[in-house]
Amino acid sequence: MNRLVKKVGVVLGVAGLSLTLAACSNDKTVVSYKGGKITQSEFYDELKKSSSGQSTLANMIIEKSLDEQYGDKVSSKKVTKEFNNYKKQYGSQFDSVLTQNGLTQATFKKNIRTNMLTEVALKDLKKVTAKQEQKAWKSFEPKVTVQHILVEKEDTAKTIIAELDKGTSFKSLAKKYSTDDATKEDAGKLPAFDNSDTTLDSTFKEAAFKLKQGEYTKTAVKTEYGYHVIKMIKRPAKGTLKERKAEIDKQIYDSWLQDSTVMQGVIAKVLKKADPNIKDSDLKSVLSQYATSTTSSSVSK
Repeated sequence: MNRLVKKVGVVLGVAGLSLTLAACSNDKTVVSYKGGKITQSEFYDELKKSSSGQSTLANMIIEKSLDEQYGDKVSSKKVTKEFNNYKKQYGSQFDSVLTQNGLTQATFKKNIRTNMLTEVALKDLKKVTAKQEQKAWKSFEPKVTVQHILVEKEDTAKTIIAELDKGTSFKSLAKKYSTDDATKEDAGKLPAFDNSDTTLDSTFKEAAFKLKQGEYTKTAVKTEYGYHVIKMIKRPAKGTLKERKAEIDKQIYDSWLQDSTVMQGVIAKVLKKADPNIKDSDLKSVLSQYATSTTSSSVSK
């Protein structure tokens, strides 16, 4: 669930409210009750005072600015494909996960599109330098595939290692001992990962990357989950920076997408080009976190 929220929440902090900015020449009634009513203008006046209302307005400006500048770079087909990937991942729980996060299928698709637009904007407005690639290369590890057996006690891990030394198959030991129900029936195999993976314990990754293909850890690897025995089953050669440039650049861009300082700078550039003119004096500060000396003057017209 949290992975889904994180993925779609790079730019948008609020996705629930809808702030109507149109002038209410015909001040329609939103709610009526015995002895009175709440009009659109009354609702608007209250909404704009709230942090959620102001955040919604800021998000609307950002969304529309991104769409105007980069909309032709993100196709509906691409959005639908990403949406379907999530739908497949969560299966029958998909709609309930959306509901728990205050989303509908329509708003989730909209958020996916906005985040894709944000990524396009990032790549357009901030380029990876050779120096940054060299720095990333030092810690780069290509995607590897490992098997692991997770147990609660170190002594059990030692027993497993002794069995492996005798030639017992990793598959049979995983099925017999592993407490990781998600992998024990598949010989302990984990999805491929590289150095940028954030789902695995750093100690686990460090131990795995030290292994050559076919090797297994000779001592138990302790993490917060217990004790692991790890075997490397696919370890591609690291190659050269030139050969891995696309992967290195992707890692750098992915890290920038999660860096709020970097992304605020990117959105500030998008807003500078959009030059939004906020008419309501009470709402002129809604973009203050993105403001530079240039944008602050343009949004204050």
